[in-house]
Amino acid sequence: MALCNSFLLFFMLFSSISLSTQRTPNPKPYKQPLNHSFSLSFPLRTATLSQHSFPSKFASSLVASKPSYNYRSSFKYSMALIVSLPIGTPPQTQQMVLDTGSQLSWIQCHNKAPPRKSPPTASFDPSLSSSFSILPCTHPLCKPRNPDFTLPTSCDQNRLCHYSYFYADGTYAEGNLVREKVTFSRSQSTSPLILGCSKDSAEADGILGMNLGRLSFASQAHISRFSYCIPIRQNYGKRMPSGSFYLGQNPNSHAFQYVNVLTFSQSQRMPNLDPLAYTVNMVGIRIGGRKLNISTSAFRADAGGSGQTLIDSGTLYTYLVDEAYKKVREEVVRLVGPKLKKGYVYEQSLDMCFDGDETEIGRLLGDMVLEFEKGVEIVVTKERILDDVGGGVHCLGIGRSEALGVPSNIIGNFHQQNLWVEFDLANRRVGFGKADCSRSV
Repeated sequence: MALCNSFLLFFMLFSSISLSTQRTPNPKPYKQPLNHSFSLSFPLRTATLSQHSFPSKFASSLVASKPSYNYRSSFKYSMALIVSLPIGTPPQTQQMVLDTGSQLSWIQCHNKAPPRKSPPTASFDPSLSSSFSILPCTHPLCKPRNPDFTLPTSCDQNRLCHYSYFYADGTYAEGNLVREKVTFSRSQSTSPLILGCSKDSAEADGILGMNLGRLSFASQAHISRFSYCIPIRQNYGKRMPSGSFYLGQNPNSHAFQYVNVLTFSQSQRMPNLDPLAYTVNMVGIRIGGRKLNISTSAFRADAGGSGQTLIDSGTLYTYLVDEAYKKVREEVVRLVGPKLKKGYVYEQSLDMCFDGDETEIGRLLGDMVLEFEKGVEIVVTKERILDDVGGGVHCLGIGRSEALGVPSNIIGNFHQQNLWVEFDLANRRVGFGKADCSRSV
């Protein structure tokens, strides 16, 4: 995920009472985690439980029916995809980072009447929503190490379900688990969904968790497919461009090329594997028309789970395991080695950076192509192979994942620009289609 600091792939660290969650950091300065805890204490409804509400097969009871949604919206893009969703009854528009690498969705919550301090104007006021309720400690999700969802939960002083969510870059969110609707229109809304209601977070926006987990927004709302089109990000620091976001059928999907999403059984779960990610079969990389000598095994999970390749909207850049990264760097050095900015690393992440004319460097590098199964390709043209990171510096948007403690290949949103990317959950596949995402599509 990313909270304008894209975070993605997270690994759970267990403790006797709660868990800490790590995510792949965005190339931003690391923040130190805050270790204090608190609980929200809104004087509002508490979600009630019955034997009918949460049977042993927990997932089947989250939403009683399986409606079909067709909802189109736009999002703002800088380093993250910031969507606006109408949440509550009546709806309050909330900004959330669209994150295909996270499960838990959460929003910023502040009880605005009376406020002890001025909350963000876009925060959610639970007291204004008739469909809002807080999960009590007796809820199945509030049991430590719940087998359905390894979320760090505990019981707060008000006997309400409290969660603490920490990311690798120090970003955190904590508050209460709640149930709330997403209201798309007067005639169309979801059943109450499990969300995090964060009163204390280092970020301004919430998270829309869209991975394969049973408590992701996509799973709870029974979204059969969703897609987005990320516009080109240019002119560092200028106005954020807008992209398109679909829940449900995309009218452009007839032109998409699809790759299968790999699934993992319980017996295949490995320490370094994220089984809830959109894992795909990547087979190679070309730079300037030259196929790099990288074994396909570098892009697949090994016996310990390292090496899986996943598509993540919540991470800005692309990160490769050492075997693949070294070959990319060797080719960049061969083509433009004298032009590399010596000893420079952008935000502890990107070390293939340049001071010179980005157009000339792009011409010397040529197009970069990420190759997947079935002949599907993501083509990054020479005109946008470098990212403007400010101060006249441009970097190749590829970092070494293992230097960040993440043993996976992650295709970040920078390399998904000017593409439709569709996540077809019903058929377990991801589709790609070329587009001019700056236009209304």
